[in-house]
Amino acid sequence: MTRAEDREEFRRARSFGAAADAYERGRPPYPPEAVAWLVPRDARTVVDVGAGTGKLTRALRAAGREVVAVEPSAGMREQFSRVLPDVRVVDGTGESIPLPDSSVDVLVCAQAWHWVNPELAVPEAARVLRPGGRLGLVWNFRDVSVPWVAELDRILRDCAAAPTRARQVEDVGAPFGPVERRDLRWSHPLSTGEIVDMVASRSYVITLEPAAREELMSRVRALLDAERPTEVPYVTECHRAVLGSP
Repeated sequence: MTRAEDREEFRRARSFGAAADAYERGRPPYPPEAVAWLVPRDARTVVDVGAGTGKLTRALRAAGREVVAVEPSAGMREQFSRVLPDVRVVDGTGESIPLPDSSVDVLVCAQAWHWVNPELAVPEAARVLRPGGRLGLVWNFRDVSVPWVAELDRILRDCAAAPTRARQVEDVGAPFGPVERRDLRWSHPLSTGEIVDMVASRSYVITLEPAAREELMSRVRALLDAERPTEVPYVTECHRAVLGSP
């Protein structure tokens, strides 16, 4: 990756605070089956790295369980605290987690591991996890096997050069054991306005020049006016690995 590409990745990674409200309205939650697969029932302390507005965090809460959110964007932390005022949220990144050594049972990273530097984030995750702790990585992807969703993705690629950044799951490695994977298909009910918010909250849309952003959003609204969807189909891709597993 060139220096210019590095700068653009950094700009996109730090852009979400400017669209925190749209992110909260338009981004989907995570299915309960995904959380159950990623987080053992007996886990008592879970840290959500790159928590955003708490889309995954709210599904992680359970009786007797402490959840701590880590989020680098001040705008996202502000939105998070409005939605989840009883959950601790701290300033940090996957490479620098402000928690003590061996202090958590599970570390999860939703829709964010592709932003980290795995050479730093893997040992940092291992540092804060207790022996035998679990790392969970999860992404929601729109299901492009549905025709209107495929057309939406084509519009995004045409107008916004949607990034194809690797998810970096293969870079987890030691001291973690083998990475397991499970995919889940489901649909999230959304109004047309909420789908527009979902598009507007993408980093590569937030960072467009105003004229280009308006052109993209006009094409998205035209597609939605023609198709009138009431839900967005998703594939949730889950990965998990155990610290110190052979």
